[in-house]
Amino acid sequence: MLEQIEGSKAIAHTVAACHPQVVSAYPISPQTHIVEELSRMVKSGELEHCEYVNVESEFSAMSACIGASAVGARAYTATASQGLLFMVEAVYNASGLGLPIVMTVANRAIGGPINIWNDHSDAMSQRDSGWLQLYAMDNQEAADLHVQAFRIAEELSLPVMVCMDGFILTHAVEQVDVPSEEDVAKFLPPYEPRVVLDPEDPISIGAMVGPEAFTEVKYLAHHKQMQALELIPQVQAEFKAVFGRDSGGLLHEYKTEDADTVVVCLGSVTGTLRDVIDSRRAKGEKIGVLSLVSFRPFPRQAVRKALMNATTVVVLEKAFSVGIGGIVASHVRTALMGLDIAHYELIAGLGGRDITQASLNDYLDKVNRREMKHFKFLDLNRELVDRELEREKQIRRSGSIGDNMIRDITEMVTTQEAAR
Repeated sequence: MLEQIEGSKAIAHTVAACHPQVVSAYPISPQTHIVEELSRMVKSGELEHCEYVNVESEFSAMSACIGASAVGARAYTATASQGLLFMVEAVYNASGLGLPIVMTVANRAIGGPINIWNDHSDAMSQRDSGWLQLYAMDNQEAADLHVQAFRIAEELSLPVMVCMDGFILTHAVEQVDVPSEEDVAKFLPPYEPRVVLDPEDPISIGAMVGPEAFTEVKYLAHHKQMQALELIPQVQAEFKAVFGRDSGGLLHEYKTEDADTVVVCLGSVTGTLRDVIDSRRAKGEKIGVLSLVSFRPFPRQAVRKALMNATTVVVLEKAFSVGIGGIVASHVRTALMGLDIAHYELIAGLGGRDITQASLNDYLDKVNRREMKHFKFLDLNRELVDRELEREKQIRRSGSIGDNMIRDITEMVTTQEAAR
């Protein structure tokens, strides 16, 4: 049943419907409301047979999940930004041990300088950690992906991150059909772990593996991700049969069938792009949007199939690899290898900067006229950049870039107000 609910609470209620046996929690914005609501539900008795573990850090949160999962419990946690970085050693251990932990990542920029707003730099920093990564375009899909994540994780015995845009989704109040316990029970079987520590049959896990087997261990980690490429669409189809919604899968195509230009993206910006595409379609332009749900594993063949008839591909992403460029764009290029398609990389929304329809339309107009360079930061304040570059030329002790930017912006705003 549809209800008006904050995204974070929708996720908490969905996770509760999946009956986790251990929830470990350490608060960090913007995921805090998720674990707060789960805490309330455990305390009130709404979520039964669940141990809620308050820990002193994100590293401990993941470590508690590893311990719980290793003894056969369905385990869940949530984090964001620096919190995800703090648990990195344990994040790699969880996947290396093949433990089907589900974790919400409420995507938030990584400092420094510190920034609490949304982009995808936190999850992208862990793209090679061995976890599956699924990205939600809205709160309905975010809720639905959590149900599917438990199913996928437990079938493959691999951990899954469900990524949802911090604040844009986590704190948005909108209509969501929160999956009910009854429907979840039809879809999600009881947890039967592959890795179990049993006092009656004692073994060690996480032992050292030397050169004689380490390559094979890593190969099998990759093999499991390739298995996920087949499993994820199957799970999506079964989810649709129970819930009647087409959430999840590997990707979403929107008006791509006859499109000359296709914009590739992840997450909530999909909604903005669809509005832009609709307005441009109304003027006769053949343009579409390809929204990736699965980033790990990367659905190379599905992306190639969706884009192979386009003449121009624009990859819009909310993170980039310093010193080289777009992360998602580099993956898309591998999918399009050998095809004669013009390729553009657009970095947008870093640190929560608005991605407006006006800016996107202006950019796409220039792409159509072939006036745009292949790599661009959307709405880059060139004056601010030039000020800092000039400062570094003139002054050896030029100081912290972030602090300088704050002072420059304040000065620029004050000057503009005085001129009015």
